[in-house]
Amino acid sequence: MILGLVTAFAAAVCYGVGSVLQAVAARGTDAVEGLDPRLLVRLARSWRYLLGVGLDALGFALSLVAVRTLPLFVVQSIVASFLAITAVLGALFLAMPLRRADRIGLTVVVAGLVLVGSSASEDSAVEVVPAEQWGVLAAALLLAVLAIPLGRVPGPRGAAALGGVAGLAFGATAVASRMLPGAPGGGGLLAEIEELIASPALYALAVAAVVALLTYSIALQRGSVTQATAPLVVGETVAPALVGVLLLGDRPRAGWEWAAILGFVLSVSGAVALARHGEVEAPAEDPTDAPDPGTTSPRAP
Repeated sequence: MILGLVTAFAAAVCYGVGSVLQAVAARGTDAVEGLDPRLLVRLARSWRYLLGVGLDALGFALSLVAVRTLPLFVVQSIVASFLAITAVLGALFLAMPLRRADRIGLTVVVAGLVLVGSSASEDSAVEVVPAEQWGVLAAALLLAVLAIPLGRVPGPRGAAALGGVAGLAFGATAVASRMLPGAPGGGGLLAEIEELIASPALYALAVAAVVALLTYSIALQRGSVTQATAPLVVGETVAPALVGVLLLGDRPRAGWEWAAILGFVLSVSGAVALARHGEVEAPAEDPTDAPDPGTTSPRAP
């Protein structure tokens, strides 16, 4: 359980740094119309984006370790604290001083994490039936279809809608990771390769990850980072937590149910309140992030 808590907090640090780097890159890259996957190709030319995605990948690997030993509501609430990490980094390195409301938000996040961590219990094994794995794959595909019309919505509404889809997709990756062979309720830790390839959860994870990456990148171009990130945090925490409690047998320590609920609410609400600390400008002097000549400039924050 200690390993799970440590890796979950380490994942939050990776996501916090990576989100700033991706925000800078996304807002310095040509805006796209609709759900255009070519955006990812353009972003691949930015070292900031690649480094941010690399940190996200490391954070995901760390969170995968965490979900094998801890309930999803614990892991996701800790991961949501990446916005608190972003706020601190912004204050230290990006000349973004913390307002009084930000300090309150940080305090709320810390208090929530203390309660959630105190209520955590080691995860119990629950058998995952094939129908549940197919269900999370269907949910990932549904999010991919839903993202197509939402990708045409301009401005702040589009940012919020796509941010919500990205959050649900990130949440689907957490649920799918939990259902993989070798995860709690999925079989032995060293599952056979054949069993892994045959698992619908593996493909759900892949689909959801692509949807999350693309929709969040586009959301960052549609509006402010706050507008894109606040619904993302809610989607990636609340939905997996409900799935974990209702289907995967997630439970807090006996007698600590109140702490788990209160801590979850505090950590998520505090993180949403800190979303403005992703509001960073793209530096124009870096030629690797500059728009191509003759193309449309990205929307201003």
